[in-house]
Amino acid sequence: MQSRVRIFSAALAIALAGGLTAAAVSRAAPASPNLVYTADGKLVFPKDYRTWVYLSTGMDMAYVEGPPRTEHIFDSVFVNPEAYAAFQKTGTWPDKTVMVLEVRKGQGRGSINKSGVFQTDQLGREVHVKDVARFKSGWAFFPGGDNPTALPQTSQCNVCHEQHGAVDTTFVQFYPTLLPTALEKKTMSAAYLAEEAAAPDKAKDEKR
Repeated sequence: MQSRVRIFSAALAIALAGGLTAAAVSRAAPASPNLVYTADGKLVFPKDYRTWVYLSTGMDMAYVEGPPRTEHIFDSVFVNPEAYAAFQKTGTWPDKTVMVLEVRKGQGRGSINKSGVFQTDQLGREVHVKDVARFKSGWAFFPGGDNPTALPQTSQCNVCHEQHGAVDTTFVQFYPTLLPTALEKKTMSAAYLAEEAAAPDKAKDEKR
């Protein structure tokens, strides 16, 4: 499996190839105020996502071993407020949840900064949508662009999230404001709990 950024970079180029005509906008069918599709099934990117609930930021994350990065990368996740409120009550995601992953470049020196890394240019973005009536698994990924097309249900993103997501195929294990709720509500996936239970044994094996 590749890192998140590599997957997004490839998908972003494909997504940017297409545009949205005025006619398509007029025929777009809204599923919720935050989830709108064009007439041909593409996603209307939620441009106001930075007013949503901020979940977390990862730095230089990758899901497979590899050489150290030469440049820092930040990825920040935002979710629509209605979905966040529902999660706090139930410990899982309601239908029509919309999550946006924003990838930005990290920079060390700038202005008065002498240590550490801060975020700069946007490198990519991806939308993760829960729409049980539209997608077989209930979830779909839309990479890059203003009107991206959903990745196939068998994509690396879908498979990875289904296998490793802590709650409802999402990486709640990386969201510190939601993980305690999931633990309290006992909504953690069996696959994730089994993976975590085996982690100490893996660490011991690596030290041998």
